[in-house]
Amino acid sequence: MTSAPPPGGQGRRGLLIDFGGVLTTSVFASFAAFEQAEGLQRLAIARLLRDDPRAAALVATLETGEADDASFEAEFAALLGVAPQGLIRRLLRGARLEPDMIAAVRALRRAGVRTALVSNSWGAASYPEELLSDLFDAVVISGQVGLRKPNPAIYRMAAEKLGLDPAECVFVDDLPNNLGPAARLGMGVIRHTTPAATIAELVAAFGVDLSSVGGRGLGTDPAPSA
Repeated sequence: MTSAPPPGGQGRRGLLIDFGGVLTTSVFASFAAFEQAEGLQRLAIARLLRDDPRAAALVATLETGEADDASFEAEFAALLGVAPQGLIRRLLRGARLEPDMIAAVRALRRAGVRTALVSNSWGAASYPEELLSDLFDAVVISGQVGLRKPNPAIYRMAAEKLGLDPAECVFVDDLPNNLGPAARLGMGVIRHTTPAATIAELVAAFGVDLSSVGGRGLGTDPAPSA
């Protein structure tokens, strides 16, 4: 699915946005760095998730909070053939906060756009709470609510927390599979590729001037979740 933001902010008052890979650098690049550090073949994680139903099921139970960190790490590490200790942290070590995306969300909120985080979480490691309270009117994290993207119920929940109809919202995610259900609820959708491209689409979607955005976010801390 390609981006489909509404023009000129027509009736759109809420922003739903992903965390890992949108407010952070690419999670897949972090996986690639992990593979190299662990001596695995390139794309070993993607192939495992594609080819082994056990791996996909493990991720699903982690993201919905059914599995705790330790049990996930033990089982997923066995499938990958690596040590389990701190596996989630090691997998996500390379993901860093994106300062321009953070600054854009902050600016939109200050301009009156209602904002919600909608994130599939990897593990119990906390998101940066001070940052989330600064950026968001509502936070919907899959492991806390027992739902994960692309279940449309998680998008409806986020819109409800904002006091908005789904059709009044725009959703941003880096994974095409997560965008379709949101679009079918009537949301405008933006597929994140780069901060510059996404910020341009947010300007078109909400009609808010974001020309001053650039390098003002918190871009140095590791990002723990996806």
